Amino acid sequence: MDSNYTLLQAKNEHYRTLVRTGPSAPKLGEFVVTLHGHFNWTARAALLYLDARTDDRPHYFTIEGVFEALQGSNLSVQHQVYAREPGGPEQATHFIRANGRIVYICGPLEMLHEILLQAQRENLTNGDYVFFYLDVFGESLRAGPTRSTGRPWQDNRTREQAQALREAFQTVLVITYREPPNPEYQEFQNRLLIRAREDFGVELAPSLMNLIAGCFYDGILLYAEVLNETIQEGGTREDGLRIVEKMQGRRYHGVTGLVVMDKNNDRETDFVLWAMGDLDSGDFQPAAHYSGAEKQIWWTGRPIPWVKGAPPLDNPPCAFDLDDPSCDKTPLSTLAIVALGTGITFIMFGVSSFLIFRKLMLEKELASMLWRIRWEELQFGNSERYHKGAGSRLTLSLRGSSYGSLMTAHGKYQIFANTGHFKGNVVAIKHVNKKRIELTRQVLFELKHMRDVQFNHLTRFIGACIDPPNICIVTEYCPRGSLQDILENDSINLDWMFRYSLINDLVKGMAFLHNSIIASHGSLKSSNCVVDSRFVLKITDYGLASFRSTAEPDDSHALYAKKLWTAPELLGGNPLPTTGMQKADVYSFGIILQEIALRSGPFYLEGLDLSPKEIVQKVRNGQRPYFRPSIDRTQLNEELVLLMERCWAQEPAERPDFGQIKGFIRRFNKEGGTSILDNLLLRMEQYANNLEKLVEERTQAYLEEKRKAEALLYQILPHSVAEQLKRGETVQAEAFDSVTIYFSDIVGFTALSAESTPMQVVTLLNDLYTCFDAIIDNFDVYKVETIGDAYMVVSGLPGRNGQRHAPEIARMALALLDAVSSFRIRHRPHDQLRLRIGVHTGPVCAGVVGLKMPRYCLFGDTVNTASRMESNGQALKIHVSSTTKDALDELGCFQLELRGDVEMKGKGKMRTYWLLGERKGPTGLL
Repeated sequence: MDSNYTLLQAKNEHYRTLVRTGPSAPKLGEFVVTLHGHFNWTARAALLYLDARTDDRPHYFTIEGVFEALQGSNLSVQHQVYAREPGGPEQATHFIRANGRIVYICGPLEMLHEILLQAQRENLTNGDYVFFYLDVFGESLRAGPTRSTGRPWQDNRTREQAQALREAFQTVLVITYREPPNPEYQEFQNRLLIRAREDFGVELAPSLMNLIAGCFYDGILLYAEVLNETIQEGGTREDGLRIVEKMQGRRYHGVTGLVVMDKNNDRETDFVLWAMGDLDSGDFQPAAHYSGAEKQIWWTGRPIPWVKGAPPLDNPPCAFDLDDPSCDKTPLSTLAIVALGTGITFIMFGVSSFLIFRKLMLEKELASMLWRIRWEELQFGNSERYHKGAGSRLTLSLRGSSYGSLMTAHGKYQIFANTGHFKGNVVAIKHVNKKRIELTRQVLFELKHMRDVQFNHLTRFIGACIDPPNICIVTEYCPRGSLQDILENDSINLDWMFRYSLINDLVKGMAFLHNSIIASHGSLKSSNCVVDSRFVLKITDYGLASFRSTAEPDDSHALYAKKLWTAPELLGGNPLPTTGMQKADVYSFGIILQEIALRSGPFYLEGLDLSPKEIVQKVRNGQRPYFRPSIDRTQLNEELVLLMERCWAQEPAERPDFGQIKGFIRRFNKEGGTSILDNLLLRMEQYANNLEKLVEERTQAYLEEKRKAEALLYQILPHSVAEQLKRGETVQAEAFDSVTIYFSDIVGFTALSAESTPMQVVTLLNDLYTCFDAIIDNFDVYKVETIGDAYMVVSGLPGRNGQRHAPEIARMALALLDAVSSFRIRHRPHDQLRLRIGVHTGPVCAGVVGLKMPRYCLFGDTVNTASRMESNGQALKIHVSSTTKDALDELGCFQLELRGDVEMKGKGKMRTYWLLGERKGPTGLL
């Protein structure tokens, strides 16, 4: 290997248009350097590989990337080709002893077995050495019982050799490419196997080898996308350098997941580190995942079984530099041994005394029960008094629910917190659905731990009341409500700075909780995250497992609604260790992350309408592709989507911990670097701006509703009267010297109604009066009322119009009579409506009558006379009185015909006329 001429130099000098969308050796080297940094291996390493030179030298080119990367990190790196001949294993172990404790081996599995058997015989597997096997396609792991485990130590050797191999493999870590976890790749691989069988007669098995085909597929996608952009910008497909430059640093989502190209047009590659996770079965399981795009290792939580309990040193004292004076092994003198023993005795005595003192103080604290609150110390009063200024919903349930039950019976909406006063402060009170609490030692420790845990992003535990039947938990009250409340409130505008602030608060709180004595939450959901008056998110309902109980029936809607955030492994009902509960919290965080990003509720499924029970059952089944919420990749940050998918991975070991999540969010949260004060001021400024916008929207909505109400009022009452009422004035009755009143009804309406259904009658009247209303808008008249088929209109009030009232009513009556001639009844199209009209002119008095449903009414003999004119008229004729005739004669343009003297009820004989029409031509109209 030429250390002065690297793979990268060769690529940049001779292959400038080369783009690698698949795995490459330099990326393997980057992962190895990251591993060395994690384990603090900074001195030396040894490389063993097979290089027969009769093939395409795959092992040489694989380990060359590791060699160049380690040497570029200023490590002393020695390499040797493995000799496939008698004495080869002995030469290999001799090389290892002389050159390094961190050993990388690249070759066939049989070669690794030979080296490890010799290392076992020479006691090199005692924990002082670690062997990394570079098996990028995972061929050695195929012997495992499942796809997520492997047994590379299995071989057709004697029982003694097989047992020796199994023990030696405890010091082996296997490095492979990471299989893409996205559903698109699984579907692509299935189609690939089918096409290989149907088109070429080749039976392929699911393997990491298929990853290369997927990477070629993504390469074609990348080339097509960049080529289109180049041509659109005026370039040509022959301009290779220009095309390659546009590919640098590009990110896109391909069939193998997120594709990230670096500045050298090499794809960032993900790897998996495998270790013997189960010493009983010998199964190798993923210990860590490496993200090339993030340059970060995500540990699965499965500990690496170091033989000596810790990683070996890469350059231990006296291992390689024997000339160091500190390596002198001369025995200590008797005096030195006595002095050393005396010192150790005093140290042990001091430590023992300190531990005894701590034990006594602990027992004293447990006995004092500083957390206890008497029921009489809690003050309750007018809820308005306590909620004034807060006015928000808080996700703490009322009496009758369990500690952690945060929803109503329908499992959706939050309710007001049950609050009270304790020592002058408003507190949240959570009633516990238990008859009594036994103060066992475990319960006392739980309560002590709750008092000890204090953090800015955890609600402060104030105390607990255990006086039956008033058993409750008292915690800090956060008036802004829960995160779920805020997300479901469409009137609150949350930009991404604000959302990232909430996410960051949540991550900080969970990271602290996982590192505390409580260790995990176990019921994390958006309704368990509350926001205080400064818009700081805090986590609540953690700890106190002894106070929890289940109040809902096993099959209730609320129970399944609360499980939408629950990890698949918890839905099975099996108890998990603390580390398992922490990974379950990460899953819940992933659901909350999607909830914050989309603001469409927990576990949003685009295009699907499933009940919470159906969703929970699908998640519990765990069938591929795994059932997860919908993600809109076009609207969200790709790194945020990637974090969601990792958090809700099916395998708990593949989920990151909150320490890793904190670093991940810090990278793409640009506002995260501001100070606490700046961040708080930004939050408050955004909230103030949001309130201003909300006030403006509500003001506009109010003005619109006011306009609608006024329009309705103007339809019920005259405009002048309505204005008086709006000003709060009393409407006085008013006398009018001369107005003209119109009455009409339909002849034969009673018989028509008897032959029609009620709905047909309503439709008829609505059509008729809609027609009439459209016509009278063209005249200076006021519609007084309609009663059944009767229609009453007046002109000359409430706005006086001189002598124009009579001609206005006359022209309106003629127009209505003309409209009736062409009016058609829907359910009886061949029948003709016969309208009967009466008109009279005279003085009236008008005013508003009543307080509820007020009406503008006309009073006086003129009204009665107009009504009599209508009732004594004839169908399809306009019957007018002599006073109306006199008013019309002043204009000289209306045609009237004498009817004669007609007997009117209550009036005696009156001379009346028929209005026939209006003459055309110039007239002296007013």
